[in-house]
Amino acid sequence: MVIGDRYVLDDLPLGTGGMGAVYAGHDRHLDRRVAVKLLRLPSGPDHELERRFIREARILARLEHPGAPVLYDFGTHEQRLFQVMQFIEGVTVADVVSEHGPLPVPWAAAIAAQACAVLSAAHALAICHRDLKPTNLMLCPDGSVKVLDFGLALLRDADVTTFTRIGQILGTPAYMAPEQIQHGVAEPRSDLYSLGCVLHEMLTGRQLFTGPTDYVVFEKQVKEQPPAVPGLPPGLAALLAQLLEKQPENRPADAHELYERLDPFAVGLPQLPGFLAPAPSPGGMYARMAGRVLGG
Repeated sequence: MVIGDRYVLDDLPLGTGGMGAVYAGHDRHLDRRVAVKLLRLPSGPDHELERRFIREARILARLEHPGAPVLYDFGTHEQRLFQVMQFIEGVTVADVVSEHGPLPVPWAAAIAAQACAVLSAAHALAICHRDLKPTNLMLCPDGSVKVLDFGLALLRDADVTTFTRIGQILGTPAYMAPEQIQHGVAEPRSDLYSLGCVLHEMLTGRQLFTGPTDYVVFEKQVKEQPPAVPGLPPGLAALLAQLLEKQPENRPADAHELYERLDPFAVGLPQLPGFLAPAPSPGGMYARMAGRVLGG
């Protein structure tokens, strides 16, 4: 399939989500690999999905951060909206945990801290992700992390309407904050709770709350206290417990604070055979030196 008279898509999608399918493709004009997300409308026109798809594109265009994919283009093909984005090499954190099992503390902390850096930039722009989960975090061969899929992201501007059908709860139950489930409200600390669920999963190798139905998982997210993870450094155990507090005001104040508290644990990272490139990347070299220059 060729869309926009320039993007040649692979036959099979890389993955599908609530709004569409993502394909690897080739930009014939600029001779580069791209990822193309096509809006999926299985039941005909859906104005709410179209508005959310457009909102996601605007959020990606606004969020300029190395930990988020770059939006290259946006348009319509045969009455279907599409986004053209940076193609990202790597594997999802869900795949890493599935293949590796529980991650070493330094790696779990480093992945979560990088996600915090993206959230800090997003929250500064009044953007809440609302759907952080292991499948939306990509570990690249150089060890960097990309936060993907802003399809449920919320712009917290006063003049922006949220799009939610009556009786519909948007998000993934295993990673949703209690206030999202109970009141349909998302705030920056809701993203921190979701990241806490991801961190718990990275450290244990299994989802924090599971059940036979979404309702059972919702009940656990709202009412059940998370089990402690044995063998963690005391400071990390306390931080994880605080992240998973049911009341937002009891969680860390913001993503920057969480980053600073994770940073001491993201040291001495061991090898992750099969997931990382053997040689230092030019991007990593640049980031390391930029951090020194900027005092980060």
